[in-house]
Amino acid sequence: MGFDDALNKAKDFAGENSDQVSQGIDGAADQVKERTPDNIDQHVDSGADAARDQLGLGGDDKKDN
Repeated sequence: MGFDDALNKAKDFAGENSDQVSQGIDGAADQVKERTPDNIDQHVDSGADAARDQLGLGGDDKKDN
């Protein structure tokens, strides 16, 4: 299985379970922000948005922290 195949499977899973995947992305971002300096929070949020975009979930659903 190549990278494109894995990405397509992840997109399919995310499409079928969008709420759970979005919550997982939010949870991971929160954990990173708790363990890193506050000055990189915006970068973590940007990364979470990019993950949502890549999975076809949209990047505008991030949590406001």
